[in-house]
Amino acid sequence: MNLLLDTHVALWAITDSPKLPKKGREMIESPKSSVWISAATVWEIAIKHGLGRGDMPVSSQDALRYFRDSGYRFLPIEPEHAAAVEDLAAHHGDPFDRILVAQALVEPMRLITHDPMVARYSDTIIEI
Repeated sequence: MNLLLDTHVALWAITDSPKLPKKGREMIESPKSSVWISAATVWEIAIKHGLGRGDMPVSSQDALRYFRDSGYRFLPIEPEHAAAVEDLAAHHGDPFDRILVAQALVEPMRLITHDPMVARYSDTIIEI
């Protein structure tokens, strides 16, 4: 199964955070899963870490290294992903979350999130 990780889920996974629910950890660690990180996630980490936000515990460079070391794959932002944002309902205003939803729907992939507003977009999005 192709899993696209929301930014906080990805950070919890690479930092072995107790905030990562057991269900999420099991899905990520399953040998049946291919775990993907969007370029938007790396971009979000870079922006928010650069601003000194406490909810971004690692730099984008450190995150890239951790993602690679974990064997995660990277998903670029394609023009089709960007165009798909236009058709999304207004459940969520965060542009990073909206592009992740669009990517998951276009590819298709299962987006793993902890945000109930993101989960409202589709039954293919898994809220943990």
